[in-house]
Amino acid sequence: MTTQLKKISSFEKKGLSGLLKDDNKLSTEEDFYIEIANISHTSWIREIAEVTHSSALARGTGISGRSIELLENKMQLGEAVIAFALDGRWAGFAFISSWDNDLFVSNSGLIVAPEFRHTGLAKRIKRKIFDLSRQKYPDASIFSLTTGLAVMKMNHELEFEPVTYSELPIDEAFWDGCKTCINCPILESKSRKNCLCTAMLFNPKHKKSLI
Repeated sequence: MTTQLKKISSFEKKGLSGLLKDDNKLSTEEDFYIEIANISHTSWIREIAEVTHSSALARGTGISGRSIELLENKMQLGEAVIAFALDGRWAGFAFISSWDNDLFVSNSGLIVAPEFRHTGLAKRIKRKIFDLSRQKYPDASIFSLTTGLAVMKMNHELEFEPVTYSELPIDEAFWDGCKTCINCPILESKSRKNCLCTAMLFNPKHKKSLI
């Protein structure tokens, strides 16, 4: 049995009827399932990392590196969402991280497999990871750094607003994540006051809950 078939078999063990009943973990629209990732999904990590890297190279834009260890940790903590096509193929992924003692949460790593782009899946994953962020960190401000117009539009629909970098976390661990980005020299030359990425923020104190 091939690796791909083994993955599909593992996915099918849950049973589609069982997945549909678990409203807290999974949502489905058309031909995709989107669920909170867990340790059973770690076999997909390498593919997620490779597609993320190749996508950044193809766009010629900056993106922070995502190590295998980081992605695995996010799955174990239930701080990621993963999407599958009905035939069990991996379709998309995103994760969250908390900063400054949980005052901030980032929505990061949104990626859709090439064969499923332009299907609206990215928007569904974005909404799912936003909802997960609100559930796990209801008092945190949620932020996003992106150079992508499509992500900016999705953020706007979720009532994110553009902000200056001064409103982002001061946590050094957060800024360390930018060091693997090709645009980091620009960020450092401007003393972290701005870069090519647009910063957007959802402040729960100013907005109604969208859950």
